[in-house]
Amino acid sequence: MDYRLSGQRIFLVEDDLMLGESLSEILQAQGAEVNWHKNAERVMGCLQTSSYDLMILDIGLPKISGFELLAQLREMQQDLPVLILSARDTIQDRVFGLDLGADDYVLKPFDLSELLARVRVLIRRRCGRAQTKIKIGEVCLDPSSHQVFYLNQKISLSRQEYRLLKLLMEHIGQVITRDRLETALLDKDELESNALEVHIHHLRKKLFPEFIRTIRGVGYLVQVEL
Repeated sequence: MDYRLSGQRIFLVEDDLMLGESLSEILQAQGAEVNWHKNAERVMGCLQTSSYDLMILDIGLPKISGFELLAQLREMQQDLPVLILSARDTIQDRVFGLDLGADDYVLKPFDLSELLARVRVLIRRRCGRAQTKIKIGEVCLDPSSHQVFYLNQKISLSRQEYRLLKLLMEHIGQVITRDRLETALLDKDELESNALEVHIHHLRKKLFPEFIRTIRGVGYLVQVEL
C-alpha cells in the first residue's frame, strides 16, 4: 500500500455510485480518511462540525449543484482547498469554477495517477500556508519555531499541548471532534485515559479559559471573536 496521504481527511462529493465508491477505496488505500457524500445538502453542516484537508467536488449534483456549494463555501470564508472533478469540459465552465474559488479543475474521464498527484499538491500547499504565524486575539503561534506567545510573553507548552493548540488554531471557528483529536494527537497509551481533557485544562490555564470552547458531546473549537 501507498500511504502518501496518511492522516489526511478528504471530503468527497460525488453522486456517481461506482465512481464515488472507487475513489473512496483508492484514497483510503493511500492512507486518507474519506467522507463521501452523494449530494450537497448536508455538506455545510458536516464542515461546521468537523475539519478536512481537501474537498473533491463533482459539479453535476442533484438539487444543489457543485458550483452552488462552492459559492456557499467561499461566502462563509471556508479556505478548504477544493478540487473540481467534472465532465463539463468547456472553457467557460472551467473558468467559472476557478473564479468561484476552486483550487483545481480536473476533467472526467481522468488519469488516476494525475488526479492523485494533484490531490497531493493541494494538500502540500495547505500545509505550506500553515507555516505562517497564526494570530488569534492576543495568542500567537509560530509553526516555524514551535513557539507560542500570549500577551507578547512566551508560553511554555508540552509537545502534546502544542500539537493540540496548533490544530485548533489552524481551524479557527471549526469544531474539531474529540475522536480526531485523540487519534491525531495523543499517544496510544493515553487513548483510554482522560488525557485530552487534561491537555485542554492545561492550555486554558496557560492562556485563558474562554480561548478554547467545549462543544458538548462533539469536541472543541477556538473562537473567532475573543
